Amino acid sequence: MVLKELQHIFHIELDAIYGKHEVDSFFYLCTEHYLNVPRIQLTLEPGLAITKSETDTFFKVLEDLKQQKPIQYILGETEFFGLPFKVNKNVLIPRPETEELVDLISRSVMSLVVDKPVKILDIGTGSGCIAIALAKNLPNAKVYALDVSKEALKVAKQNAEINKVDINFIEASILDDTCHLVFEAESNFDIIVSNPPYVRNLEKEEIKPNVLDNEPHLALFVEDDNPLLFYKAITNFAIKKLKDKGSLYFEINQYLGEETQQLLIDANFEAIELLKDLNGNDRMLKGEKG
Repeated sequence: MVLKELQHIFHIELDAIYGKHEVDSFFYLCTEHYLNVPRIQLTLEPGLAITKSETDTFFKVLEDLKQQKPIQYILGETEFFGLPFKVNKNVLIPRPETEELVDLISRSVMSLVVDKPVKILDIGTGSGCIAIALAKNLPNAKVYALDVSKEALKVAKQNAEINKVDINFIEASILDDTCHLVFEAESNFDIIVSNPPYVRNLEKEEIKPNVLDNEPHLALFVEDDNPLLFYKAITNFAIKKLKDKGSLYFEINQYLGEETQQLLIDANFEAIELLKDLNGNDRMLKGEKG
């Protein structure tokens, strides 16, 4: 089948769901992933044809997209902070706003003059995107990453290998008091960062079906009556395990910025900053242990 004809079929079937621009993006991602054919080649060779087996693969992708399965899960990979990452149903797909958090931490660390490794702990690491991006961009960092999900840690470990970084992975729950014991032998951290579950059940109606029906709810949702559950546990952990003047960074629910900020105020953190993402939403919170 000629690829241009196949692209036309994608538009007929998917434009009403995603819009023309996004369908083109999906199609070119597929040609690069499955055929190693970049977009420019398709433009220069409009008559380029593929085999029946390759055509069948594209029709399978088409069916998955019609069911609103995320393209990242279909391809099994995505990009974050300029790095390749494997993803599957056991981990959240990394988001652009999380890249902003990594950039904030990276710039902060690079502005310091330090003669020993900076110790960083990523809590709720998922695919490992935050921990790995920081390890890759901060050669002087010693990075630890914690998650409760054994399956998520499998993905994160694979991503660490792909990106050639050394991460100390820990399987534990930050909600369990014994989590503190896991780090008993470790000296305190310079930085603790977390993008924990923060979407309330009442906000589910705002979530697109491709996210709601595919991404792990364990990593997304919290109960309406205790939406800051993870932030409270992580703040309490940080009080004990951050060095003096060490920094705590959160990605947060845009609707709960002031409430999350109050947690750090109550815990006597200093230099607290509630920061907006590129879309103007309260998205990041930073505090310094007094």
